[in-house]
Amino acid sequence: MSQHQPDQTMTPYATALDAQAARDTVNLMVPGHGATPSGLSSELGRFCGERALAMDIPPLIDGIDVGPESAFVQSTRLAAEAWGARRTWFLANGASQANRMAALALAGMHTGDTVIAQRSAHSSFTDGVLLGDLIPSFVFPSIDAERGINHGIDPRSLDRALQRATGDGTGVAAVYVITPSYFGAVADVAALAEVAHRHGAPLVVDGAWGSHFGFHPDLPDSPARLGADLTVSSTHKLGGSLTQSAMLHLGDGPFADALEPMLDRAYMLTQSTSASALLLGSLDVARHALVHGGELIGETLSAVERLRDALRDDGRYAIISDGFSAFPDIVAHDPLRVSIDVSTTGLSGHRVRDILGAEYGIHLEISTARAVVAFIGPGKHPDLARFARALFAIADRAGAPDPAVLEFPPLPRPGRMAMRPRSAYFSRHEIVRAADAAGRVSADSLAAYPPGIPNVIPGEEITAETVDFLQTVAASPIGYVRGAFDPELSHFRVVAEEPGARRR
Repeated sequence: MSQHQPDQTMTPYATALDAQAARDTVNLMVPGHGATPSGLSSELGRFCGERALAMDIPPLIDGIDVGPESAFVQSTRLAAEAWGARRTWFLANGASQANRMAALALAGMHTGDTVIAQRSAHSSFTDGVLLGDLIPSFVFPSIDAERGINHGIDPRSLDRALQRATGDGTGVAAVYVITPSYFGAVADVAALAEVAHRHGAPLVVDGAWGSHFGFHPDLPDSPARLGADLTVSSTHKLGGSLTQSAMLHLGDGPFADALEPMLDRAYMLTQSTSASALLLGSLDVARHALVHGGELIGETLSAVERLRDALRDDGRYAIISDGFSAFPDIVAHDPLRVSIDVSTTGLSGHRVRDILGAEYGIHLEISTARAVVAFIGPGKHPDLARFARALFAIADRAGAPDPAVLEFPPLPRPGRMAMRPRSAYFSRHEIVRAADAAGRVSADSLAAYPPGIPNVIPGEEITAETVDFLQTVAASPIGYVRGAFDPELSHFRVVAEEPGARRR
């Protein structure tokens, strides 16, 4: 990490909020709690604390966020420097807002309407595709078929996809990739940026799970420093800010001049006009903590590696990242993500996750048919020995593996793109039974959670395999399908056919 300037010792926006909270004021404005826990707000004060109420102030207050040199603007500049960006936007609507901003900005550049996108893109980017009337051309990530895990894409796959797109005269608006993956796999951002730029396209990195990157020598670097033109940062995930707060970083690359004004416009379309000062202030504090938290982060990294070593020594659980070298797209892993194959217990990852929560009070981020994933915040010191003891106790009482329990439904290939996504989304639609959905054009974006990857988008033909996959996920203990017409996936919303139209 590069040497930071002395002003990184400051938290301008958070300090301004703190100063405002300390003033003796009478607030005859919104929010209705008046920044005090008195009267009707006493319950709210007990719920979230007097200090939180005092800093929960509206926008446009002198000394805080008014003017081009306001405390708020100063904080966004410090964040840009910290992550190696040209400019950073503080967001109160999550990384989902950043994805939509990116798509809208790309549409406004008028360099093309095709986005070469990793198929495992988050559903919020699909939302942006709809809003910007873009056309996704998908590149499939590498897949650990045994465990049903998506990783990333390698530069050669991206180069081939761009050659196909530009060779047929398609104007490419951008390349969109995800790194790190949900399971901690890190792609070669520098090489992907070189390929994208060689084909005249900006690189957008969904780095939602890597907001801590670049703040310790043993962590991968920030994508903005590696050539990414836009980096989506879900700062609350592993960066330490409050839930729902996020950032979007603009890299100082060849497309920055064109992207910056379009991002300003997209920001106005997507950011709440009543953004929470608490959320935005937490971004300022989180940046400061990461910049100065190298020693604490190092201690966490050591503790997490001791957990991995304990699991390796026991021998009953495989560390999934130990096998990442088998995939050409993976050049590193996030050491704060511990992905564990639990199949030797004879239990599904979902069941192990449930047992850990119910019996041991240990709550994990995600589970799959064969794995569980633990996230450890940088600079945090949870009781990882307790976690290891719980895993060993579960393994001690394990039975023989049941193939039916551990079976993972194969990820479905997408159907043919029959319409522009935006046209399909806003077309006249009808509801059909699941049994009749195959071959019809979807009007919805349907994404199985976890992990939120679109399995069908508006304009694509629905396949029988996709119907089976989504129904299987919806029936699992923690699964659901975002965008579904009903929770069981018994019906699908499809583009209405014209009277007399012949089905293929």
